[in-house]
Amino acid sequence: MAIDILDLVRMAQEGKRKVIFNTPRMHAWVHVYSNPGDKDDMHCHNADQTFYVIEGECTMHFPDGGKAVMKPGMVATIQGGSFYQLENTGSVPMVLMGNRSGPSEAIQHINYKLRKDIKKLPREEMERIRHGGGV
Repeated sequence: MAIDILDLVRMAQEGKRKVIFNTPRMHAWVHVYSNPGDKDDMHCHNADQTFYVIEGECTMHFPDGGKAVMKPGMVATIQGGSFYQLENTGSVPMVLMGNRSGPSEAIQHINYKLRKDIKKLPREEMERIRHGGGV
């Protein structure tokens, strides 16, 4: 079907990350950080993207020590190559909708410290780093 209507809040309750769609021109997903303090690594991608906060509180951290706090209804636009880290700084699950240009298979996840695509590392190491573990 060319048009789908989705309940993103219900989808978020089903799991940590759920792909909404993936086409040659764009992909989108629902992302959940279930617990306060959940975060990912400082990283960037090779494509432009947005994050829209559906529920909870998202703090974006930047390499220079700066940060931006986003609440429901707020959106971040991120130019490809810009480093950031997402953290659930609220008291409830943080639910985001993200979308990025290009198909998901073409996206790199460049770790700030390593300066390389962690998707090329062994799966266990990639998952540890992606979820805020040490490099």
